[in-house]
Amino acid sequence: MLGKRKRVVLTIKDKLDIIKKLEEGNSFKKLSVVYGIGESTVRDIKKNKERIINYANSSDPTSGVSKRKSMKSSTYEELDRVMIEWFNQQKTDGIPVSGTICAKQARFFFDALGMEGDFNASSGWLTRFKQRHGIPKAAGKGAKLKGDETAASEFCGNFQEFVERENLLPEQIYGADQTGLFWKCLPSRTLAFDPDRSTSEYRSSRERIIIMCCANATGLHKLNLCVVGKAKRPRAFKGTDLSNLPVTYFSQKSAWIEQSVFKQWFEKCFVPQVQKHLKSKGLREKAVLLLDFPSAHPSEDLLSSDDGRIIVKYLPPNVASLIQPMSQGVLTTVKRYYRAGLIQRYMNEGNDPKMFWKNLTVLDAIYEASRAWNMIRSNTITRAWKKLFPGNEDNSSMSIDEGAILAANLATVLQNTEDCEHVNIENIEQWFDSRSSDSNCQVLADIVGAEDRAVAAEQKPSRKTRKAELNPEKHISHKAALEWTENLLDYLEQQDDMLLSDKLVLRRLRTIIRRKQRIQNKNHL
Repeated sequence: MLGKRKRVVLTIKDKLDIIKKLEEGNSFKKLSVVYGIGESTVRDIKKNKERIINYANSSDPTSGVSKRKSMKSSTYEELDRVMIEWFNQQKTDGIPVSGTICAKQARFFFDALGMEGDFNASSGWLTRFKQRHGIPKAAGKGAKLKGDETAASEFCGNFQEFVERENLLPEQIYGADQTGLFWKCLPSRTLAFDPDRSTSEYRSSRERIIIMCCANATGLHKLNLCVVGKAKRPRAFKGTDLSNLPVTYFSQKSAWIEQSVFKQWFEKCFVPQVQKHLKSKGLREKAVLLLDFPSAHPSEDLLSSDDGRIIVKYLPPNVASLIQPMSQGVLTTVKRYYRAGLIQRYMNEGNDPKMFWKNLTVLDAIYEASRAWNMIRSNTITRAWKKLFPGNEDNSSMSIDEGAILAANLATVLQNTEDCEHVNIENIEQWFDSRSSDSNCQVLADIVGAEDRAVAAEQKPSRKTRKAELNPEKHISHKAALEWTENLLDYLEQQDDMLLSDKLVLRRLRTIIRRKQRIQNKNHL
């Protein structure tokens, strides 16, 4: 009779090795003998393949994966996902993260996500968070931790072989990645638009949408920006036909794009747009989409066109910061264009940040984000692929940093603007790179009280007055013109044959009217 088999507890690294060997064709029986475990355990590992890889992807490569043996989940899984995404971004940027900062950010995300429960970002929570993701104790002391360079180099070699084997051109190779955009992120201290106002009158903006950028390696085919918000139909969308938006809009409650939403985007947006583009270029309708491997993405088997000619490939764990094309400055530059556009619009409409903040809607943010994505140059995207395709980058002798030029231009404009003469490039850079919870990125609190509402009621015209304002033979007030413009914008949003350029022209006119109205109100004070 055989003796009782000794219980073996595998590490996460062991499980990853088993998954790899299974993909190479090793049998369950052979692996069970090698690792001293039962065949049923090997089958369970294969069954939980996606969960294991997702967990390893979110863990630090320098510590956790090689030693951890369990994958205990957090009570607040959505908060946990957002926190590790945030931590990894801080780590990539070389920003020191102390335990206090981490706990503060966790409380911020808990409130921002509208989560319920008795959450306490205690030292015990922090310890468990670090253990779950294999974060070393020294991770918050300011050293810029690197991704897995060995895995990145190996993947680049394998991917280049795959491209040559499939005879793919850069035109047929795509990359996509997502990021959170706090769309009401207006500067307070850094760009001190209202130096006499106390900082207690400001609060951090928590209004957030997700944007996903996707383009091919030439930078010549940029798909429509994908935007995901919490509301299925925000109030600002009233009267708007979603199919007429300059972006592809989805709604969900989670902080990052869910599997069902991503699959829907892939099948209904990505595949048709890529097929149409390749057909217009006279190329085979065959392509590959390169993705990071967060938990939100379905497995590779579930993402392909009906004919199997358009597929996806996932990056291995812990290499996104090194070789994911959209993470090599593209997403950052989109955010910079967005914030620069926000400031330009703020200056065009007047210098009252409270009113600007109140008037800004998520629909405005979507148009501004779309404009920011359209502003990205093809050579910026091409350079982002240089680690995967060293010979594909622009041969221009001068590498143009769009973000740096944008900061310099915006600083020049602000220095010639009243009350902003003190602003310099460093101030702009700080605000561009700030997070929503930073003191550099806040918005005015809505402190309009009963007194303000009373004033607004006094200023509200009667039906008779309003009728006179709308009579073409009478003097047309700025308020009436603004109302007409808003109605016309609502009308255009309902039409399916209107050009985006027409809508943008009208939005520009609305900005001019608001500025005139602001100047008039200021002169009457």
